[in-house]
Amino acid sequence: MSDCASCAVRCRAICASLAADEAAELGRMGRRQRVKAGHTLLWEGDEAPTVANVLSGVLKLVVATADGREQIVGLVFPSDFIGRPFGKQSPYRVTAMTDAEVCIFNRQQFDDFAGRHPHLQQKLLHRTLDELDRARHWMMLLGRKSAPEKVASFLLDMEERLPADASETPGGFELPFGRQQIADILGLTIETTCRQLTRMRSDGLVDLPSRRAVRINDRARVAAMAG
Repeated sequence: MSDCASCAVRCRAICASLAADEAAELGRMGRRQRVKAGHTLLWEGDEAPTVANVLSGVLKLVVATADGREQIVGLVFPSDFIGRPFGKQSPYRVTAMTDAEVCIFNRQQFDDFAGRHPHLQQKLLHRTLDELDRARHWMMLLGRKSAPEKVASFLLDMEERLPADASETPGGFELPFGRQQIADILGLTIETTCRQLTRMRSDGLVDLPSRRAVRINDRARVAAMAG
């Protein structure tokens, strides 16, 4: 059973639309599960028996091409929802990039609960549309943008999506992963990724106090670089 009252993402997750008694009922269906970095929760094309709210950490959504290559098609952060309600198969693999914690539900039980609570279904619809918009943005990022545009877009997105209370960098934010993972996300080599970050620092656009800390100094110029 999951304790919704003490959930750190309660006000931002899809269950924020539920009344206290409804949240308690849903909580009785869920359980908290810690996920080690590298562990896969859902496999692409397989039966998807569970759905989950992300409580902490970052997970990646991955699809494979016919020749076996893999592409990261999205990132999932705290308060995001993973899995496919009202569907049987997962369209992508869901793997933890960092140690994470999720509140996990049996998909059939969750579907039955959502069917009795139209406001939860509406919240799911809004999340699905947001995810679609994000996927379209991701396609543009990977397919059309140059290396400088990709890195600038990525930093702006991370500043927006990472929880403010996770930052130990005054005026900035702390990335939950390293340079190699950033390169994998953006479809770049690690050398290109590091070169772009170094150039942005030399131009005064950002500060990089440590390997994972980032402070954007000139948001307007970074946004212009992102295209």
